[in-house]
Amino acid sequence: MNFKIIKSNRKTISLSVDDELNAIVKAPYYVSNYQIQEFIDRNSGWLEKAVLRKKKHIDKYNISEEDKKRLILEANDYLPKRVEYYSDIMNVKPTGLKITSAKKRFGSCNGKNSICFSLYLMQYPQAAIDYVVVHELCHIRHHDHSPAFYREVEAYLPDWRECRALLRR
Repeated sequence: MNFKIIKSNRKTISLSVDDELNAIVKAPYYVSNYQIQEFIDRNSGWLEKAVLRKKKHIDKYNISEEDKKRLILEANDYLPKRVEYYSDIMNVKPTGLKITSAKKRFGSCNGKNSICFSLYLMQYPQAAIDYVVVHELCHIRHHDHSPAFYREVEAYLPDWRECRALLRR
């Protein structure tokens, strides 16, 4: 495994894995290479699991162009209907709806209340999709992840935690 060491004006050492499956070590300037190696050795178990998680994440989005087109068609057909259904119940109206090929998030809501969904969301069960739709619609009222935001989500999806868990499998 390749390691990239980035020293900067920080106070702690951190370890992460990038999209090329390189281990990234961020450390303060004053930390020696010996201390960095000790840190890597102490966290080798975590690092192995992180690499496996990253591989799974990359594989999930490694699909053919034909499959991508199919997911876009499904998303364009299904998601506007679910947004309309929940926005009527919740009495909120997004200013726009867009399907993207985002790989880092399933949905987003910008400051102008326009909602984006990743086409990859269509690979998940309906309950998970509904959770993302409700989650993004709740951002029209609460542009944060405060307790009030999650109370709003729970008002429309009492089992939102189970639905969200489907996205993490």
